[in-house]
Amino acid sequence: MSGTQGMSVTSAFSGMTRVDPVVFKAACPDCRAHFELSANALRLAIGATPRTTFYSFTCPECEAAVRKPAGERIVELLTGGGVRTLRLHSTV
Repeated sequence: MSGTQGMSVTSAFSGMTRVDPVVFKAACPDCRAHFELSANALRLAIGATPRTTFYSFTCPECEAAVRKPAGERIVELLTGGGVRTLRLHSTV
């Protein structure tokens, strides 16, 4: 047999290892708490300019809505970590 035909599910996944969920360290500018957030707790908005590209989350301590700028490196890390992304389009 060639390829994966006849391969059991157990043997197909035998080389895989468990992967821990991605977490991101963050801080709240309002209450100054430091914490870790899962990718599901963050949102990334990519705009046409650096001023319109940001990520946001709700502080788990004080429940403040937090919005921070996202440079190229932050965008790479967040998208690579599975953060949901919204692309903002400008109307000209």
